[in-house]
Amino acid sequence: MLSRRTLMGAISAAALIIGTPAMAQDELFIPLVSKGFQHQFWQAVQAGAEQAAAEEGVRITFEGPDNETMVDRQIDMLAAALANNPAAIGFAALDSQAAIPLLRQAADAGIPVVAFDSGVDSDIPVTTATTDNRAAASLAADKMAELIGGSGTVAVVAHDQTSSTGIDRRDGFLDQIEAKYPDIQVVTVQYGQGDQLQSTEVAKAILVANPELDGMFGTNEGSAIGVVNAVRELGTQGVTIIGYDSGKAQTDAIREGLMAGAITQNPVGIGYETVKAAVAATKGEDLPKIIDTGFYYYDQSNIDNAEIQAVLYD
Repeated sequence: MLSRRTLMGAISAAALIIGTPAMAQDELFIPLVSKGFQHQFWQAVQAGAEQAAAEEGVRITFEGPDNETMVDRQIDMLAAALANNPAAIGFAALDSQAAIPLLRQAADAGIPVVAFDSGVDSDIPVTTATTDNRAAASLAADKMAELIGGSGTVAVVAHDQTSSTGIDRRDGFLDQIEAKYPDIQVVTVQYGQGDQLQSTEVAKAILVANPELDGMFGTNEGSAIGVVNAVRELGTQGVTIIGYDSGKAQTDAIREGLMAGAITQNPVGIGYETVKAAVAATKGEDLPKIIDTGFYYYDQSNIDNAEIQAVLYD
């Protein structure tokens, strides 16, 4: 079994040499291609994947592009990983359609594909380890409506409109508002590409254009912190912020009272279940189409509860 130091060295080397063939004939090699490394979320996914790899005695690499806008770079990483003929592969798609030709080639070559976090518009993956993002965003909408008294204006800063997570979180929130809260108007949906700095500028523009805004929903870590930064920098008062994910900047904002609450996923569980499923797939075991890794809403009232602390990653 590889030590953590050796494994981390292999992961770091992957940034320079993408994909490395298995070092021993009897050792399963399972590369994971994520959306990126810019958020604490992905570091937590990696930690879960490493835990499962250690338990299963398999070798993994975990890599992704520098940011979540680099679809072409991610496709190149996927191609390089598949060229090493791995036993299975994990893939978190930045674009739900762009990778399908490569994934089809993997399936034709007998390489099981496990999607994680973000699925693809195809039945090629043997399973997808993910949060029920529509349900989670619907809960965020319910919490927003409760906090602003069931009426008013809100805006959404989403991370993208190409990945399944971006689409599902946006639409889960919008559909719930439309279905249940006729007195709440969504004035705009803007995209910050999951980047904290870009999301900050997007959120500031929204706040300036809508000075009477009651609430804002940020659909991932970068989006949510962008909203927090915008409110802080502009000195805006009275805007209810609901976030998604649970890096330290968000938990700090909740403890400060600047962010009302957020949805936390179970990123360690996502990484863990991805590797476990990949190993099972190499053995021909049946897998569910979706492995639901769960979600929770947290705020000042429950952030220190054991159940919530177990899924925070700050």
